[in-house]
Amino acid sequence: MTTVLVAYAGKNGGTREIAEVVSEELRALGHAVDTRDAADVADVAAYPAVVVGSALYYSRWRRSAVRLLEHNVAALRERQVWLFHSGPCGPGAALVHVSLPASVALLAASIDAERTTTFGGRLDPALVRGVLPRLMARGSRAGDFRDWERIRTWARDVGHRVSSHVSL
Repeated sequence: MTTVLVAYAGKNGGTREIAEVVSEELRALGHAVDTRDAADVADVAAYPAVVVGSALYYSRWRRSAVRLLEHNVAALRERQVWLFHSGPCGPGAALVHVSLPASVALLAASIDAERTTTFGGRLDPALVRGVLPRLMARGSRAGDFRDWERIRTWARDVGHRVSSHVSL
């Protein structure tokens, strides 16, 4: 059994919910899982495998997820690392792949993280603040565009890869 950290950073709970589903799938495969807000993670040393997810806001990762990566580069280089982000909303959101922001892409390359996965997001008009998000929430971008089966399939793939990893 491998202990996996699933850390998330979001604003309105949608990314946390994705992290919880990822954690459920990993547990179902026999892994111990610690699901935590990225802001509450100071050190990854106790985890042989790490999943970090962030909500995308204006094509940017949440600062707490970026800090987690920045502060743990050396340790993450020695671990299996998967990254995901959520955020595209509207028709076809489940088919969209969004590239990592440049600073996060450099971090991902430096720790040799697996290719980042993009999941559709959730835009709930009742939760948004600010003029631009409210305007977006009124149109076709409002709603829940997370593909739960795709998220579960990805999480199971991560779990199988953690299980099959052989340390040299």
